[in-house]
Amino acid sequence: MANFDPNDVLLTVRDVDVVYDTAKPVHAVQHASFDLRRGEMMGLAGESGCGKSTLAYSITQLLKAPGKVQSGEVIFHDKSGEDIDIRALEGKALRDFRWDKCSMVFQGAMNSLSPVTKIGKQLGDVYKTHCPGMKKAERMERAAHLLEIVHVDPNRLSAYPFELSGGMRQRVMIAMALALEPQLIIMDEPTTALDVVVQREIIQQIAELQRDRGFSVIFITHDLPMLLEITDTITVMKDGVIVEHDTSANIFHHAQHPYTQKLLSSFPSLTGDRGKFLRDGHGLDVTEA
Repeated sequence: MANFDPNDVLLTVRDVDVVYDTAKPVHAVQHASFDLRRGEMMGLAGESGCGKSTLAYSITQLLKAPGKVQSGEVIFHDKSGEDIDIRALEGKALRDFRWDKCSMVFQGAMNSLSPVTKIGKQLGDVYKTHCPGMKKAERMERAAHLLEIVHVDPNRLSAYPFELSGGMRQRVMIAMALALEPQLIIMDEPTTALDVVVQREIIQQIAELQRDRGFSVIFITHDLPMLLEITDTITVMKDGVIVEHDTSANIFHHAQHPYTQKLLSSFPSLTGDRGKFLRDGHGLDVTEA
């Protein structure tokens, strides 16, 4: 966990409403509000379908039809002192903002990387787009350095995504998100579909990179116990509504909302009676099953 100034706000989200305009409109996010501080790692937790990714995509203007932001404001407080209204950005201004100020690690690395393009070119294209004056040799040098940062052999620049393991592909996506040294990285379940050992390695590396480089993180997952371990604050969503936002310590020791309390109690304890995996006698006794 990072040390951050509680008064130094990087991102302000106020009363964001998102609706999927289908035959029967679905209000996916309702009146979402929170502040993210510079250097803070915030967890965004809740069950599948509660609106976590929808909220993240609405912040970065990545929400696709039929989803649309009906109301609310999203203000990015740049380190230069400029306040950027993200919802008002369009065209080149929006493209420049993405990856430079705010980047994203999407869920499902194999779907994010082009399977027919080598890793080096995909990393280099970030610099080619945002730093058009940079020569190819320098782009490749920086791409190699990015792989070193995430503990991937730079020789993998010449590999295709299908030649890498799931964990390595996810590390490449994290490297791509770090390319332009953004102030905010949004990570949408970055360890989904990875085995638990690789998950642990990647989570530890994300926490280490965040501490060393000081960027802010919004970490989206349904794994609340994991967030309790690595984040500074946690925002809990249910049915499109933020029901609780507090420090990780307070969430663990003094969760206020019944839904948060249920999330905390939904994971089996590592201690207790052998053969029991739920509290209060409601679990299956595997010795009798």
